[in-house]
Amino acid sequence: MPTLILVRHGRSTANTEGLLAGWTPGVALDERGAAQAAALPARIAGLPLSEIVTSPLQRCQETVRPLLDARPGLRAHTDERIGECHYGDWSGRKLAELKDEPLMEVVQSHPSAAAFPGGESMRTMQTRAAEAVREWNARVERDHGADAVYLMCSHGDIIKSLVAEALGLHLDLFQRISVEPCSVTAIRYTRLRPFLVRLGDTGDFASLAPQQTPPGDEAPVGGGAGAP
Repeated sequence: MPTLILVRHGRSTANTEGLLAGWTPGVALDERGAAQAAALPARIAGLPLSEIVTSPLQRCQETVRPLLDARPGLRAHTDERIGECHYGDWSGRKLAELKDEPLMEVVQSHPSAAAFPGGESMRTMQTRAAEAVREWNARVERDHGADAVYLMCSHGDIIKSLVAEALGLHLDLFQRISVEPCSVTAIRYTRLRPFLVRLGDTGDFASLAPQQTPPGDEAPVGGGAGAP
């Protein structure tokens, strides 16, 4: 079966403003995010991509644009199932405000029980994304062969949930996974099991250095802004 390259979108204006973007329209890449997207084609130049699939949200569309320009033979397929979690009434709010919501403790410690007011549950988010991957695996294998490589550009919580699913981890453990903006995660699927072969690779170790503000114990909902 194919190898899936998961790319989180580049850093967005919502990331730098500390907002939980969700499906809020008009959330674009910031200056750093645009630079990350511009560097992506060179980072994965050695991969013979057969298809590109992207979330419909602007920040993902902008992330894959330089890659499409570099590979004019490819076009991007849009799939809503790998779009961001529907955070409902939380969308567009500051993460600093949301940390005091009682639901945030559930999101952090028991995400399989978390459902966002006016939005969807995290279980639903994982299920739809995993179904999309299974369907695209079959389509890519049918059209390009079992050794094909294809790319999906999606969002932090979506990618973390797909990694958890590939590893056989309960969704309640997915907050232990971290994927920075424009990081590359690779999952090779086989008939019997998936293999996680890259996780959150940015090619930059700056985020591992001590920060002025320690990251703390909570996982950033939506994925966080990455290294400063």
